[in-house]
Amino acid sequence: MANTFSALKRVRQTGRKTEINRARKSRLRHQIRTFRRLLETKDVSAANAALPGTFSIIDRAAKWGIIKKNTAARYKSRLTNRLKATAAA
Repeated sequence: MANTFSALKRVRQTGRKTEINRARKSRLRHQIRTFRRLLETKDVSAANAALPGTFSIIDRAAKWGIIKKNTAARYKSRLTNRLKATAAA
């Protein structure tokens, strides 16, 4: 266990940031999962409505460092391609 005051403070700060990051990553995964379920049910209008919100959460997760920038771009690209394929079918 940490002995110095500064080390104890770092433990507290790390714990808080870990909880925040865990909640943000969970929110990201839930949003992507919800969007994929809309695509599976072929609900194109609802998926189009959910797309900006999903992209917003993906972009914010990349900004916060939850995921990397290229990972965010890949998620957005694949979700857009799946939406286009569902709309065309």
